[in-house]
Amino acid sequence: MTVGKKRASARVTKEEYEALAAFRYNLRQFLSFSESAAASAGITPRQYQALLAVQGFPGRDSATIGELAEQLQIAHHSAVGLVDRLAAQKLIVRVASAEDRRQVYVTLTVRGIEVLDQLASAHKDELRRLGPRLNSIVFALNRHS
Repeated sequence: MTVGKKRASARVTKEEYEALAAFRYNLRQFLSFSESAAASAGITPRQYQALLAVQGFPGRDSATIGELAEQLQIAHHSAVGLVDRLAAQKLIVRVASAEDRRQVYVTLTVRGIEVLDQLASAHKDELRRLGPRLNSIVFALNRHS
């Protein structure tokens, strides 16, 4: 059976299982931190992800709703609802494209940038804290490859 042969040739060592489990544990720690940080700022983790995706979009400080949906890996209609909620909180605004009036960009408001800056700083600090552990885990996995 082909599956059995593939599995036999790709045996995972005990050390690799431990490294993968440690990686998942640290990832869950980071996600838990992120959820708490977003809640303390008065937004949801998905809203934080949206603010970050818009401000961090390559080459500009805005994104179309379609681009935002792609960045967040959500359906277009879900991105529309997310933008509606962020706009209601005055964290984001819609801006019509000068070149194509059918195209709408979303960009952060001053308040949106303030919230994002606060959360991004906290996330950077947490990644600096977890970074050495994550690096050693990835190093261990690469060493056993």
